[in-house]
Amino acid sequence: MKRAVILAAVVASGCALGLAGCGGEEHGDLKQELAEATKDFRGQVPPLPQVKPYEPVPYTSESQVDPFRPERIEVAQAAVKSSGDKQSLIAAQEKRVKEPLEAFPLESIQMLGTITQDQETFALVKAGPNLYRVKKGNYMGQNFGVITSIDDGGIKLKELVQDGTGEWVERASALQLVEVQK
Repeated sequence: MKRAVILAAVVASGCALGLAGCGGEEHGDLKQELAEATKDFRGQVPPLPQVKPYEPVPYTSESQVDPFRPERIEVAQAAVKSSGDKQSLIAAQEKRVKEPLEAFPLESIQMLGTITQDQETFALVKAGPNLYRVKKGNYMGQNFGVITSIDDGGIKLKELVQDGTGEWVERASALQLVEVQK
């Protein structure tokens, strides 16, 4: 039994020496050629960017009204309360019968041309799959937009929209003539 263990140890050490001798310089010529080819190559790291010194900016708005103070909010609420005439205008707008073009956002309506008939100018507009003929005083768009003028280049509208404080304000908008490609 001892003999078998000793024999196994001798065989194992012989195999280990044999393997160590085989793997020594198998790719030595390749390693030498690679070392010669790369001896002049050096990695270059770009220099770090120049750090600019911190320059503090002075705060010069101390004299202005702080937008977060309660007095500022009360001023904005007072302006909303004083806009009773706009509120009545909105109420009147909501009571009237809506025109077909008020169902479409203004951005989705295209002006295709104008027609003059009996000294009155009409505009041809496309909304969805349909064509419509509109004139001054018609409504279009979803912001209570009323047509104020029509010319060859476009349609001018006056819309009622809410600003950031909730107040209804008038806004001028326009719809430009679309050039159709043939």
